[in-house]
Amino acid sequence: MCRLGKGTSANQRLVRVCLTAPFWKSDKVVSLEPQVFELVAFFAERPGQLVTRADLVDVIWGGRIVSDSTISTRINAVRRAIGDDDPKRRKLETLSKRGYRLAVEVVQGIGNHSVDEPAKTPIRQSVKAARSQDGTIISHATSGNGAPLLRAGQFLTHLNLDWESQIRRPLLDQFGEHFSLTRYDQRGTGLSGSPETDYSLERLVEDMLAVADNAGLERFPIWASSQGVPVSLAFAAAHPDRVSRMVLYGGFVQGRAKRENGKHLGLAETLIDLIAEGWGKPDGAFGKAYTTLFMPDATSEQIEDMCRMQLVSASSDTAIALRRAIDSFDVSDLVASVEVPVLVIHCTDDSVNPLEQSRLMTSLLPDASLTVVDGRNHVPLPGTAAWEVIVSSSIDFLKTV
Repeated sequence: MCRLGKGTSANQRLVRVCLTAPFWKSDKVVSLEPQVFELVAFFAERPGQLVTRADLVDVIWGGRIVSDSTISTRINAVRRAIGDDDPKRRKLETLSKRGYRLAVEVVQGIGNHSVDEPAKTPIRQSVKAARSQDGTIISHATSGNGAPLLRAGQFLTHLNLDWESQIRRPLLDQFGEHFSLTRYDQRGTGLSGSPETDYSLERLVEDMLAVADNAGLERFPIWASSQGVPVSLAFAAAHPDRVSRMVLYGGFVQGRAKRENGKHLGLAETLIDLIAEGWGKPDGAFGKAYTTLFMPDATSEQIEDMCRMQLVSASSDTAIALRRAIDSFDVSDLVASVEVPVLVIHCTDDSVNPLEQSRLMTSLLPDASLTVVDGRNHVPLPGTAAWEVIVSSSIDFLKTV
C-alpha cells in the first residue's frame, strides 16, 4: 500500500510508500496509471537526490528513445498524484538542465504496510524473438508469475508500448498477478517481422506455434480477443495436445467477407476507408471515428493513447492488408474439433464483432459456455464495469484445473 499524508509543516508532506498498489493520498485511494505509479515509487526511493532525465529513461522507459514532452507529461501526472500543486513550494522540484528532486521526507513502511513485510517485486517483462516456419521473426514477451498463459496476437499491439499504455497495461498487470503471461506482436506489426508478409490464417497459426515453442510452453491455456479468436481456434484444432483451455473475448468464427452472403462487407470497407484516411490521427474526424468505433466510452486521453499505439504498431498500409486478411477468416468447419473447455465472452453492443458470432461459436464448440457482458467497447476498457467482469471471469476460468 502507498499512502501520502500530511507532515508537520505547511510546506512539507510526509510521503509513505512501497512498491505495490493501491496508492493512497489523504486517506483516499488514488487511481494511477502503472507508469506513473512506477515514477512515484522511483522518486520516493531517492528523496533529496538528483534524478536525471537519463536516469528516468534508463529505468522507467528501459533505455528507449523518449520525447521531452512525454517525460514532462508523466512528471506532471506525478505532481498531481502527490498533491504538488503549489509552484512556489514544489514537492517534486525541477532543477534546470539537471533533472528532478523529491524535496520531501519519505518514511518507509508506515500505515498498513509493515516495515518487516517484504515489498512485492514490480512486474517486469522479458522480450525475446521466435522464428516462424517461413522465417518471419515474431517478437514475444513474458511477464508475471505463476502457471503459463498465452495471449494470442491481436489487432494491433506493440510489446513495449503496450507496457506503457493506460488501456493495455492494466490487463497485463492483472494477468501477471496470477500467471506467467506470454504475448506477442503479430507478424508485420509492433516489434515483429517485415510488413511485406503473408497474413493468412495458416501463417498466423504457425506464428503462435513458434512463440509457444520458443517460450517453452508445452500445454497451456490461451486468452484471445477479436481476430486472435479464430487464430486460437485454428491452433487448438491443429495442436490439441498443446492447449488446456481457452477464453475467447469479442471474437468471431466467420470474417465479414464470409458472413451471410457478404452482409457485413459494407462495414468492412468502411473500416478500411477510416484506416486509410485517419490512421494515427486523434485530431482528425476519420481517426476519431475509427478509434471511437472500437472504444465508444473512451476518454480523449484514451483515444490519444490508442492512436499512438496505431502509429507505432503499423503503417496504414499494413493495417489495411491485415484487416482484409482478417475479414476472410472462416473457422466454422474447425470449431467442432476443439474439445478443450472454452469460455466465450462478448459485450452486448460490440459494434466491431456482433454478439451473434459468439453465440454461433458457442453452439459449435463441444465444451463451451457464453458470458454476455453489458457494454459496447470492443477493446476492453479499464475503468468500466464490463472490464471488471471480463477480467475476473477470465482469471477465474483460466485458474480452474
